[in-house]
Amino acid sequence: MDCFFWKTCSHYFLHLIFPTFIALIFYRDHWKKVYCILLATMLVDLDHLFADPVFDPSRNSIGFHILHSYYAIAVYFLMLFFKGNIRIIGIGLLFHMLTDFQDYHFWCH
Repeated sequence: MDCFFWKTCSHYFLHLIFPTFIALIFYRDHWKKVYCILLATMLVDLDHLFADPVFDPSRNSIGFHILHSYYAIAVYFLMLFFKGNIRIIGIGLLFHMLTDFQDYHFWCH
């Protein structure tokens, strides 16, 4: 198995499976709703549609795409100080940024 296989596995595990653990640990009573909100934060990747090429496995999303910019990440951080769904969305967006960060910096490219 090569590096790109494990990179892809970790990327999709962190985007699709790990949010289940976040929802179950921190929002046990409403974990299904929270999991759906966390998955919905992947819509942040719509900003990839404005890039050429749309997908480049060797590109660092952080700081390149508008919704992956450092200004956007600052807003996502501020969302943690709100209650309810805003906080959950902020958690999902920050975790998405962390996933994209590790995808570029910790794996082959």
